[in-house]
Amino acid sequence: MDSPVKDIPAVASATVPASSAPEAGAGRRGGRLGPVALVVAGGLSVQFGSALAVLLMPRAGALGVVTLRLVLAAVVLLAVCRPRIKGYGRADWGTVLAFGAAMSGMNILFYLAVDRIPLGAAVTLEVLGPLALSVLASRRLVNLLWAGLALGGVVLLGGGLHGGGFDRLDPAGAGFALAAGAMWATYIVFSARTGRRFPQADGLALAMAFGAVLSLPFGIVEAGDRLLVPSTIGLGLAVALMSSVLPYTLELLALRRLPAPTFAILMSLEPAIAATAGFLVLHQALGVTDAVAIALVIAASMGAVRTQMSRSR
Repeated sequence: MDSPVKDIPAVASATVPASSAPEAGAGRRGGRLGPVALVVAGGLSVQFGSALAVLLMPRAGALGVVTLRLVLAAVVLLAVCRPRIKGYGRADWGTVLAFGAAMSGMNILFYLAVDRIPLGAAVTLEVLGPLALSVLASRRLVNLLWAGLALGGVVLLGGGLHGGGFDRLDPAGAGFALAAGAMWATYIVFSARTGRRFPQADGLALAMAFGAVLSLPFGIVEAGDRLLVPSTIGLGLAVALMSSVLPYTLELLALRRLPAPTFAILMSLEPAIAATAGFLVLHQALGVTDAVAIALVIAASMGAVRTQMSRSR
């Protein structure tokens, strides 16, 4: 069985199927502004989509919103990709089903988190999963620095060490965000493996469909027939397009001209984008301590990715 470490181009695979990675080297031959703009646009789409999802939660609940996002995104991707289902072996299907399960678990846990804590804090805690994976992949002493920076950011975000930490965040929300980070790391591994076994975005479409099926019972139990309200479906479709379909498409296009390590560094800015979306859409203001905490985690992510890049040269 392949080592998970070999499956991870740092944080770069966190949101994009790895099938696009071989095309990343083309970025050395073209300009950077275009693909960088695509990545930034994808990040903005994801995080503002998450902010819209928070606004939708009073109508359908956190689990109902997850179901709407995954089901509607699956419908769109299946219609666009039209993946073939014949010609694959048991190992192929096992990989794509594990990918779908990781995707479903990651989204369920993350939406449970943002239902309880600010969006910027949730993404900051969640990104620790890919960060930990990147640190472990490199196995260099300097990564203790990046781990220390990330830990410092988490302590600050939680309100310090007094009172057991996380006194400014809902403990359940923080726990869900950390668990979502662990699932994100799992998602990375199986995204890479799925990308090698399925052409184009076929594996992503099939995994999204399986993740949607897994989330469906949770959404039905929590929201019931509220999922069928036309206005709720419309908002759910907007969340699906902004959080899944559009960013995946933009990032796939970007990775055709942008090296994966560069993409990974740009992805490290996700907590800052999330905090901005939370402020503009949800009016979740950041204090100075929160801003410093997020900056520390971003610096740790960028440092870990650069360490990974220097090791691979």
